Amino acid sequence: MTRRSPLCDLHAELGARFVEFGGWEMPVQYTSVIAEHRAVRTGSGWFDVSHLGRFSLRGAGATETLRRLFCNDIDRIGPGRSQYTMMLNESGGVVDDLIVWRWGIDDYWVLPNAANHERVMARVAAAAPEAEVVDLRPTTVAIAVQGPDAPRHLAALLDEAPRRFRTVITGFRGVEVRAAGTGYTGEPGGEVILPVDVAEDFARALCERGVVPAGLGARDTLRLEAGLALWGQELDEDTTPLEAHLEFAVSFDHEFVGREALEGERRRGLRKELVGFATEGRKIPRRGYRLRAGESRGEVTSGNFSPMLERGIGLGYLAPPPGDGDLEVEIRGEWVQVERIDPPFYRRSGPS
Repeated sequence: MTRRSPLCDLHAELGARFVEFGGWEMPVQYTSVIAEHRAVRTGSGWFDVSHLGRFSLRGAGATETLRRLFCNDIDRIGPGRSQYTMMLNESGGVVDDLIVWRWGIDDYWVLPNAANHERVMARVAAAAPEAEVVDLRPTTVAIAVQGPDAPRHLAALLDEAPRRFRTVITGFRGVEVRAAGTGYTGEPGGEVILPVDVAEDFARALCERGVVPAGLGARDTLRLEAGLALWGQELDEDTTPLEAHLEFAVSFDHEFVGREALEGERRRGLRKELVGFATEGRKIPRRGYRLRAGESRGEVTSGNFSPMLERGIGLGYLAPPPGDGDLEVEIRGEWVQVERIDPPFYRRSGPS
């Protein structure tokens, strides 16, 4: 059964076109993907991200459970902060990549990807039998506010706006809400989790301030321009954080599931490597297109047109990891030489 966000009626009122995503009916766009994308890059936009997973973990053993199950070390941050991390399997593959919001010593909110919410929550609950685990999705709505103007709008609407990778327990019109200075666009802003009964008021308040509603289409092109990995495309259980260039989120100074495999990979070298690239002009690489560089072979995992750079951009894996030779992608039966670029493709100061 497809789930619907509590904001579905508002999305329809705003002219949204819907798609099924991760078992949810969600808005893919309102006007156009490019217009919504550029609104976020140049001003501000808001996204209903209620499909994303979220559950609380509180009580005895919570901290040690997260340290054991996740490859980043939650003890590297204190209360009032958030952390990007991953759950791995014994082979070092990525079961899920996620964000943890820390409220206290043994008090957390865990935000997995939509498709992985149930299994991540179940694995955490099984590993922390004395702690309390509560599914937050039935009672809350999640809204991301992103763009250079987003912090100003958040500060105007909330009692306290979050700074980058900080968490706050704040308020909206007298109701407690929680927020973090995180997002998936490469822009400033934050993600706000509200009780269902005030979520529509918050969304309408954003619209009244000129914050543009944006759909999943723009969210995907924004994250690709920012060079951010997507679980199920750049990340899966056969891909390690090291192959995806996510070493920053792996802390080898603590024990975690998959550590031994990653240490072996560091000694032996990578099987494959994630590369970024851009085409000349409007030739668009698509997921599944073949890649090659010298003796290395692979395929595109994400590709699209960049509204800000006005050229095609993409990510993909090559095995074995390529050297410095020419990189090519097969587009509609023709091998096209592309420019290799280390993501992000677009930064606030301009193109990379």
